[in-house]
Amino acid sequence: MAATTLSSTTLKVDQEIKERVKRLAEARHRTPHRVMLDAISEYVEREEKREAFRQQGMRAWEEYQLTGLHLAQDEADGWLARLEQGEDAELPACHV
Repeated sequence: MAATTLSSTTLKVDQEIKERVKRLAEARHRTPHRVMLDAISEYVEREEKREAFRQQGMRAWEEYQLTGLHLAQDEADGWLARLEQGEDAELPACHV
């Protein structure tokens, strides 16, 4: 990952957080800057995944509204149970 400096990027952190970051950085043998960059990176990655999951759900809901195709909960549960038992079960066909 290439690092760049964003012009006029400032992060104001209260004293308690600064001290906690400093203690964590010392315990991990890293700089406070590195700890904060890692934290921001992990947060952004997690939130991007959460947003992708939300978008996928919205697309699935829209498709269901258009087509009515679905699986009932008992059908999905049965399929998942077979997979859990090591069976090479195929996903049941969606229906209206």
